Amino acid sequence: MQAGKASVIFDRPPYILGGASIAGKKEGQGPLGKLFDAVEEDDMFGKDNWEEAESELQKRTVKLAIEKCGLANRDIRYLLGGDLLGQLIATSFGVMELEIPLYGLYGACSTMGEAMGLGAMLTAGGFADKLAALASSHFATAEKQFRYPLEYGNQRPYSATWTVTGCGAVILSPRPEGDPEGKITAVTTGRIVDLGVKDSMNMGAAMAPAAFHTIWQNFQDLRVNESWYDKIITGDLGAVGRKILLDLMRKNGHDLEKVHMDCGIEIFDPESQDTHAGGSGCGCSAVTLCSYILPKLKKREWKRVLFVPTGALLSTVSFNEGQSVPGIAHGVVIESP
Repeated sequence: MQAGKASVIFDRPPYILGGASIAGKKEGQGPLGKLFDAVEEDDMFGKDNWEEAESELQKRTVKLAIEKCGLANRDIRYLLGGDLLGQLIATSFGVMELEIPLYGLYGACSTMGEAMGLGAMLTAGGFADKLAALASSHFATAEKQFRYPLEYGNQRPYSATWTVTGCGAVILSPRPEGDPEGKITAVTTGRIVDLGVKDSMNMGAAMAPAAFHTIWQNFQDLRVNESWYDKIITGDLGAVGRKILLDLMRKNGHDLEKVHMDCGIEIFDPESQDTHAGGSGCGCSAVTLCSYILPKLKKREWKRVLFVPTGALLSTVSFNEGQSVPGIAHGVVIESP
């Protein structure tokens, strides 16, 4: 099933049985608000601190995804997921009581693509009958960890993005049980790309080269081009990163202008919501996938998409030590069921 340098094409594609998305109040006020399974008006999710709030968000979303597929916790062989917090505390504390074997993953904002890619390989290889793939982020936990305390009230440059409060989860299976929403026909694993960007307030510029490399590698490995896809969907490049990606692709002979879509641009309304360059965070691509992309595939409005969540691999330590911000992006080819 190996293809080219970094891809896998599945002889028997694993199916996405269903998914769930829960988002915060601000996200619920955006263009996709009516598509989410639930919008939580209380960003604390009834908890005492932001980190517990994100854990509660994860737990609710996974449970909802399992329930929507008519399954129980005991039916899920593995759970693959992650978040942006140190040592994945939102995930580990959030899913602990579900008692499902866990692979905790960190790919920054590319984590949903990483989870789905690994999950597809596990199910296609016969190592899991059913598994859950998920990722979450929370505006307040991300700001607290990576930037400034919210009370500081610092100004944000226009290149900055707004971390999405949200979680998306999908259930994968080797068989098309029930009414599946899609199937994963191939994955392209990204590599770390670092062009020396050091501005933590411009994640689009840091991640765009990685997105370019993964999309270009997917074309090479699968021997296709942009016309093969109804949409090529990046995770959270935002307005700045999108322009860079399109320029890089154009210089290498590919025009993505009409086929490209970015979850970070779709999730907020630039006219009524002040999010500067758009949305970001693990939850950005995850909730957009579950609420908007998969229903399009299920209805066959789109036949095939390349889903490319993008991540900036920085930490507070690396940034404070003056290191640059490497990027990574993982590609998942999803087709109508």
